[in-house]
Amino acid sequence: MTQCPVCGMMVDENTAPRLVYKGKKYYFMNPIHKEMFEKDPEKFLGQKKEMSGHG
Repeated sequence: MTQCPVCGMMVDENTAPRLVYKGKKYYFMNPIHKEMFEKDPEKFLGQKKEMSGHG
């Protein structure tokens, strides 16, 4: 299981839509989230970095 970068939900790598971005595989809750990520990947990766910085 891994986390969808768009919604944060856990997804199964075996069945989830996937995409390789900058050499890393990302898995998505659904095809819509994959499309959203493809349009602006840094938007979602930036959010993840900000969230991990709080603690």
